[in-house]
Amino acid sequence: MSTNISNNSVDTLLVESSQVPLEEVAATVAPAKLLENAIYISDKAKDKVINLMKDAGLGEEPSYFLRVGVVGGGCSGLSYKMDFDNEQKPMDQAFEDKGIKIVTDLKSFLYLVNTELEFSDGLNGKGFYFNNPNASRSCGCGESFAV
Repeated sequence: MSTNISNNSVDTLLVESSQVPLEEVAATVAPAKLLENAIYISDKAKDKVINLMKDAGLGEEPSYFLRVGVVGGGCSGLSYKMDFDNEQKPMDQAFEDKGIKIVTDLKSFLYLVNTELEFSDGLNGKGFYFNNPNASRSCGCGESFAV
C-alpha cells in the first residue's frame, strides 16, 4: 500500500525539520557509533579490561592495547579471540572507545564492524561477549558465530 504525499507536504516537513536545532536532532538519533564503522566497548567491559590490565601489570603501560580478532573454529564456524598486545601491525585497524584502544587485523574487522564488546557477571554466565550485528547465528555459549 502506498501513500501519496503532496509536494507541499514534503516541503513543509523539510522547512519544519530544518528549524529544529541540531542538538535536539542529535539527542533523538542513535549514538554516534552508527555514523562510523568501528569496534566499541561497553562501560562494564571497559572497567573489566582496565582491571585485567592492572592485574597483568599493564595498567600503567600506555603502549598496551586490547587486541580482538576472529579465528576459524567453534561450533558455528568462527570464534572470537581477545588478548593484550603492544605491537601494532601495518594492516591493523585501530579504534578508541571510552579511553580503551581496540585493535584488530583487517580480516577480522570485516566480521567485527560495529560490534560492541560487553561483559556480563550475571548468573547466566560470566565473561566477555561480543554483541555482533553481523552474525547471522551464534552458538549457545556465545563464543562462536557465523555470518
